[in-house]
Amino acid sequence: MACHHVPVRTSDSSPSSPRHGKGVGLGLALLSAVAFGGSGVAAKPLIEAGLDPLHVVWLRVAGAALVMLPLAVRHRALLRRRPGLLVGFGLLAVAGVQACYFAALSRIPVGVALLIEYLAPALVLGWVRFVQRRPVTRAAAVGVVLAVGGLACVVEVWSGLGFDALGLLLALGAACCQVGYFVLSDQGSDAGDEAPDPLGVIAYGLLVGAAVLTVVARPWNMDWSVLTGTARMDGTPVAAIALLAWIVLVATVVAYVTGVLAVRRLSPQVAGVVACLEAVIATVLAWILLGEHLSAPQLAGGVIVLVGAFIAQSSTPSKGSGQPVASGGPERKLSRPGRAA
Repeated sequence: MACHHVPVRTSDSSPSSPRHGKGVGLGLALLSAVAFGGSGVAAKPLIEAGLDPLHVVWLRVAGAALVMLPLAVRHRALLRRRPGLLVGFGLLAVAGVQACYFAALSRIPVGVALLIEYLAPALVLGWVRFVQRRPVTRAAAVGVVLAVGGLACVVEVWSGLGFDALGLLLALGAACCQVGYFVLSDQGSDAGDEAPDPLGVIAYGLLVGAAVLTVVARPWNMDWSVLTGTARMDGTPVAAIALLAWIVLVATVVAYVTGVLAVRRLSPQVAGVVACLEAVIATVLAWILLGEHLSAPQLAGGVIVLVGAFIAQSSTPSKGSGQPVASGGPERKLSRPGRAA
C-alpha cells in the first residue's frame, strides 16, 4: 500500500555510505516495492473466494506478527520507552490502513485504491497548513495540486465517479490512517540516537494490530474452508493457501524488512522515488493477473498522482534551515521515510 512510512530515525544510517551500499539499497528498495505492490493482487482473489476483507487483514497481520515475534522480544524495552508510538503504529499504520485498503479492494480496482492512498502526503500538508497553521513550501503546494488533479483523473470525476463510492471512501480512509500516524509520530520524534529501531516498531505494531483486529474481525467466525480450496486470478485457479503465504511472508515480512534496510542506505528523496514504484507495480500486476484494465486518462492521472506525491514528500527543507515545512511536518524531524503497511 502506498506511502507506507515508518517515520522513525534509523540510528546507524549515514549520508556517506559507500557507493556499493547505495546500489544494494536500491535493490532492496525495488524488492520491497514489488513485495508491497503484490499484496492487493494476492488478497483480492481470497476476498472474491469468500473471505471477508477483515479476515484477510487479520490473517496477514497475525501471521506476520508471529514471524516477527523474535524481533519483538529483542526490542522489548520499547514497551517501556515508547508505548504510545507502538500503539499508534499498530492502530493506524497496521490495522487502520490495511483494514480500509483491503475493504476497498472488495469494491474498486487495486490500482485505483492504491493511488488514492497517495493522497496521504497531500493530506499531511493540509494538516500542517490549516490545523497547525505552519507554512509550506511552494513546491509542496504544487505537489498537492498535482496529486489531487491526478486523482480526479483516476476516479474519472467527469463521469460522475465511475467507481463504487464506498470503495473510494474506504481507500481515502486508508490514506487518513497514514496521516494520523504521521502526526502522532511527530511527538518526541527528535530523540537522536535514542530513537526506536524501525524493525522493533514494526514487530510491535504488528502485534498490536493483530490484537485489535482479533477483536474487530472475530476470526473464529471465519470460513476457514476457503483456505483449503482454490481462488481464481482472472479465471486461473490458484491454491488459496499459496496466496495467503505470499501475503504474509513476502508482501508483509519481506516487504517491511527490505524496506527498512533499504532506507538506511538511501536518501529520503531516492527512497521516495522507489516507493512510488509500488503503485506502478501494483497497477501492472492487477492488469496482468486480475484483468483490471485502466483507461488512458486513468493511467495519465496515476502518473500525475505519483509525481505530485513525490514532489510533496521530497521538498522538505533541511533540519534547522528555517525554511517552511514541506512534506507533512512529522517528517521534518525524521531522517528516513519507510513503509507502514
